[in-house]
Amino acid sequence: MLKKLFAPRKKATEKETPKATHYDFVDWLQYANAGMMMEGNIYSFEYAINNLPSANPLIEIGSFCGLSTNLINFYLERKTAANLLFTSDKWEFENAGSGGSNIGGSHLSFDAYKEFVQSSFKRNLSFFSANRLEKTFPIELFSDEFFEEWNAASTLTDVFGKSAKLGGAISFAYIDGNHTYPFAKRDFENVDRWLEKGGFILFDDSGDDSTWEVRRVISEIKAGNRYEVIINNPNYLLRKK
Repeated sequence: MLKKLFAPRKKATEKETPKATHYDFVDWLQYANAGMMMEGNIYSFEYAINNLPSANPLIEIGSFCGLSTNLINFYLERKTAANLLFTSDKWEFENAGSGGSNIGGSHLSFDAYKEFVQSSFKRNLSFFSANRLEKTFPIELFSDEFFEEWNAASTLTDVFGKSAKLGGAISFAYIDGNHTYPFAKRDFENVDRWLEKGGFILFDDSGDDSTWEVRRVISEIKAGNRYEVIINNPNYLLRKK
């Protein structure tokens, strides 16, 4: 009670930061599923999925241990949406090989680390996204390779051994791959080619205070008139006009 009585009051002009609807599942998922997730991204997932323009597929670039994949699937399941989800990740990390075969200061090799993270991803999806596993297709490719296959409407085998037909329009993309400008720019251009009118893109680490070069991509998109900013919390959720 004392904390409530003496808590600092918000200024009249200070806005509340939008937050996602609270679900216990989201808390328990984050306790057990390794990953880096901002509250604002969760809000953007919920908003975009609740406002998808169609039943076209969703694409996630960068999956790590599956936290974001499981969150996206959770909101799709909440909506009883039939949309397929395709993910693109090769689980090869930026620093791998830059200073030797082992992770600095340890006996662990980057190869072993990759195997551990990928196996964690598969285990996490099998458990937390069990009800949507048949609609989820993790493809072990870099994003450039993934979109080459998407453009060609290829049929590939995902990490669970399921056959996946790629290609066609998409309704939402979460871009969380390589954050340097050339890679983030190509990821945007590849998504933009297939994103339908009214579709969404969420860029991770794209907030105004971010030190990553993905901010430059956001600036270029905002300078045009083909997308509108829906959420900046702090990362950018954009909708195609």
